[in-house]
Amino acid sequence: MAPLYTPFPNKKYSIIYADPPWDYKGQLQHTGKGGKESGGAIRHYPTLPVSEMEAWDVAAISEENCLLFMWSSSPHLDQAIRLGKAWGFQWATVAFVWDKERVNPGFYTMSQCELCLVFKRGNIPQPRGARNIRQLVKAKRTRHSEKPEDVRQGIEAMFPGHCKIELFARRQYDGWDAWGLEVSLTDN
Repeated sequence: MAPLYTPFPNKKYSIIYADPPWDYKGQLQHTGKGGKESGGAIRHYPTLPVSEMEAWDVAAISEENCLLFMWSSSPHLDQAIRLGKAWGFQWATVAFVWDKERVNPGFYTMSQCELCLVFKRGNIPQPRGARNIRQLVKAKRTRHSEKPEDVRQGIEAMFPGHCKIELFARRQYDGWDAWGLEVSLTDN
């Protein structure tokens, strides 16, 4: 595990929610030719190559029946699927599509959406809660890498009684354990 990170908790979870610090190889976002630089992941937190994250033993904190909800930007989609499999999960589907209601310049089209993928280990954890949660989430983008609360709330509604952890967490939420550089390991 990267020296910055503390060890994972000695606990098992049936729901894991992660927003990995994808490495863009130092690339910064820009506003187009002649525009000024508008930031990038590396300006906000240390990024990691997927090869380093693949070595982490996420399976050790996963229940036999566990779901991994993982955020991926479009350029990292293949790496996200590879990472989920390296952590001991099977690729399932796209759980959420976030329409950020703002665009970023892209190499091919204007970038406006981010994906939250879902991977499965064993079977879907039981008992299940709500089964009518919508895949499309429309919420205006705010701070860099901050995700819409609708996604977390959707996961909570689908799996209300399950032990949950957020990896790479930026803050603590009731009912969730949190692990990352911006929070102390907490148990709820």
